[in-house]
Amino acid sequence: MNRFGKTLALAVTIGMVAGGTLAAQAKAVGIAMPTQSSARWIADGGNMKKVLESRGYKVDLQYAEDNIDAQVAQVENMITKGDSVLVIASIDGAALFNVLEEAHRAGVQIISYDRLIVNSPWIDYYATFDNFKVGVLQGGYIVKALGLDKGKKGPFNIELFAGSPDDTNAGYFFRGAMSQLDPYLKSGVLKVRSGQTDFAKVATLRWDGAVAQKRMDDILTSKYTDARVDAVLSPYDGLSIGILSSLKSVGYGQDGKKMPIVTGQDSEIPSVKSILAHEQTQTVFKDTRVLAKVAADMVDAVLSGKTPEINDTTTYNNGVKIVPSYLCDPVSVDITNIKSALVDTGYYTAAQLGL
Repeated sequence: MNRFGKTLALAVTIGMVAGGTLAAQAKAVGIAMPTQSSARWIADGGNMKKVLESRGYKVDLQYAEDNIDAQVAQVENMITKGDSVLVIASIDGAALFNVLEEAHRAGVQIISYDRLIVNSPWIDYYATFDNFKVGVLQGGYIVKALGLDKGKKGPFNIELFAGSPDDTNAGYFFRGAMSQLDPYLKSGVLKVRSGQTDFAKVATLRWDGAVAQKRMDDILTSKYTDARVDAVLSPYDGLSIGILSSLKSVGYGQDGKKMPIVTGQDSEIPSVKSILAHEQTQTVFKDTRVLAKVAADMVDAVLSGKTPEINDTTTYNNGVKIVPSYLCDPVSVDITNIKSALVDTGYYTAAQLGL
């Protein structure tokens, strides 16, 4: 081969390598998040986008502001634009059936993120926290804080709140918590004066703190004029803030009237500050940086033709299949470990929490 031929062959080879690299970098990932009204979803989306872009992917991050039709339209647009993988934290786990079928026909891989998408055979993987354990941490915290595990008999008054009925996680949280609380409810050590104990009765549509506050207002007015609330099971910080506002409006936290034990989840800054102020009692920390990396690793594996790392193949049945999952560990946080869990790990700065 003459010099010209060698030069041409080398140019073709370099072009093929460069083209392959550029093709890999050009692979696009669509991330569909439910809302920016919650700090945790902003963190989830931002962390995932950062990790994926650092690995050379184009990332289309969209928030639907809890509008189901908007999320469907966003996912459709991602498919049309040729995104190779969709990472979806659904608003309604049952509302995406048709658009996911469309994605499947287009050869798009689908990763359900934190909220399990149900009734669809086209979900390839699920990245989440151990959601049943979240509830166990919340219910177990109430048991220990009231001294029930040490034999205290009360009786103690508790009210129960659950998350949005269209979010599959809400059921896992509630069942996990009730696995800890049920024995004491059945024995009469814990009493629910409102009588509202079924998930359907205590669920809070769209995780709306105002809805939780209104329900707590009604319960306090009708059932607690001459009785004390000792604990409130709240599955999420955004609900906890509303519940606390209701409690404070009738004097809890003032003039020696001690706040009830109030749980939460997501370690959002207002709730962490509330814990430091001795209002909210506990929250469950879910490090979104860890979950974002798990999801990014899944995307990497899928686009490389490999099987992602999973650690659960039995728990998450979405109605038509058991979805291979990776479960991250949640951490219970109260005033005793805020610094070690949230500041020392770099999740927040001390200044952000007013420490």
